[in-house]
Amino acid sequence: MEVITIGNNKGGVGKTMQCYQLSCYLANKGHKVLVIDLDSQANLSSTFGVQIQRTLVPEWLIGDVGINDVIVKPEMSGKLYKNIRLIPASRHLSNLSKLLILSEGEIRKEAGRKERLLRKRLQDANLDFDYVIIDTPPMLGDELIMSLVASNRVLIPTQAQDYSIDGLEELMDTFEIIKETENPSLEFSIIPSMVNPRRKIEQARMEELSQSFNITPMVRNMVQLQESISTRRPVCVMGAKSAGRRDYEELWKSLNL
Repeated sequence: MEVITIGNNKGGVGKTMQCYQLSCYLANKGHKVLVIDLDSQANLSSTFGVQIQRTLVPEWLIGDVGINDVIVKPEMSGKLYKNIRLIPASRHLSNLSKLLILSEGEIRKEAGRKERLLRKRLQDANLDFDYVIIDTPPMLGDELIMSLVASNRVLIPTQAQDYSIDGLEELMDTFEIIKETENPSLEFSIIPSMVNPRRKIEQARMEELSQSFNITPMVRNMVQLQESISTRRPVCVMGAKSAGRRDYEELWKSLNL
């Protein structure tokens, strides 16, 4: 089972888009996929047609409930969705940090450190999935740290813009700390996302990214990708002439997925 986190400490870079498209692509290939929404905004959950009043993810992480209490089916029709299960989010997830503090003693006895909780829960559950895809909130909080510790690799969508690139430095520092202390096998890929290749400023920023990091093929900023989310029709089922599908196929190929 491969665990993949989609993460960035900056919002608006296309994390939820990447999670949705990747999960559907893998499911469409016949893989069993567990999607975990750790963002209290719950945008990924609603994209899969699931809206709940109160997520039990915090209670699952601290051990008060089992994984079967948090997994649901997407409220979507279509063959590929039969291969997807979801652990949805809600606003209640914003209380996670408080609950972790209140449960600090029990966490130390069971997992040693709170950063290891998600990895332990996934390992203990003995899940029958090929992939776990995790969406994280746009901050360097407990959700992202736990996801990095639990994952085989992290995909980092970033825009070809100054603020997005500057924010990568803090994230990469955190990544290196996690790799050295908790997860030496963790790998990362930087995905230029929502790119307008016709803009000279973005061309320059893409060049800067490529000089500093090993980046994947870009995903362009196209209306059809936003429509894919609103209509709940992933690019993997669009026609072969779809520009969005071509971009994502190049991306998935580069990631060996």
